[in-house]
Amino acid sequence: MSRLLQVMPKLLWVLPWGLAAVALAQEIRIDGSSTVYPISLAVAEEFSIENPDSGVSVAFSGTGGGFKKFCVGETQISDASRIIKQQEIDACAANGIEYIEIPVAFDALTVVVNAGNDWATCMTVDELHRLWEPGSKVRTWSDIRPEWPDEEIVLFAPGVDSGTFDYFTEAINGESGATRTDFFPSEDDNILVQGVEGDANGLAYFGFAYFAEQADRLRAVAVDDGDGCVEPGTATIENGSYTPLARPLFIYVNKEAAENDPDVQALVEFYLSDEAREFIADTGYALLDPEAYRVSLARFNDREAGSLFLAAQGSGKTVLEVLQGR
Repeated sequence: MSRLLQVMPKLLWVLPWGLAAVALAQEIRIDGSSTVYPISLAVAEEFSIENPDSGVSVAFSGTGGGFKKFCVGETQISDASRIIKQQEIDACAANGIEYIEIPVAFDALTVVVNAGNDWATCMTVDELHRLWEPGSKVRTWSDIRPEWPDEEIVLFAPGVDSGTFDYFTEAINGESGATRTDFFPSEDDNILVQGVEGDANGLAYFGFAYFAEQADRLRAVAVDDGDGCVEPGTATIENGSYTPLARPLFIYVNKEAAENDPDVQALVEFYLSDEAREFIADTGYALLDPEAYRVSLARFNDREAGSLFLAAQGSGKTVLEVLQGR
């Protein structure tokens, strides 16, 4: 059994408004991306075992929802499955919130279908675009390929506050937020998993860790970006072949909280430690270059605030190159 499944039954409950949290003292508050949530959950549990007097709560309201809380000072750490946006930077600045940007892992954003679907084993980026573009006329599988069934596709996707939604729509449709609207949205990836599992014609996209946990109940669709079909996974992320849906994952740390709260300092140090990489890998996500964690820790300890990755977006640079200012 994976570490995520071991952790969640012990520490997880679902709040009435659909969020999930670690059942610990409310001292350090983490919120944001449901994609990054499994990482922060695992790291927070291990940190709390080693530091029993320190409480950590971990919730998910989507990357955008997390930044809304972070930029008014409600949380000390914000999980993000995309780079912070300029309007979020402005919102933080308006409230005097400085942040430190820290990449923590790589994700293969994964397109999934029902386990009984034996036809949609691979889709091209153009086919995904035609399926998800605004005003899409695609309704049935046969609208994508004539030899596929003449059955209506049932679509599930993250909600609009999700960084996964932002990343997918930009990578596939060329503009963040550009999408057809006739799909079932949820900020909870587990709801998306259940939706596709329960519908023979279901299709969704979400972070790789959620697929890895349910690989016997779902089928991942390989993606062809022009060089053949490539399946999502740690190996294809690390060798750069899974494009355009591989992406870095982040935490954003309140600079003042790090300076004034020794527990926040200790938690982030642990997050970037050699020990924590085992827990990150156990979620199914790919690790960064070891040097990236060392450089991130040095930047954190030097309190280097702001976003390096927003300026480097689209440059083709590696995470380490961005961190090193190359």
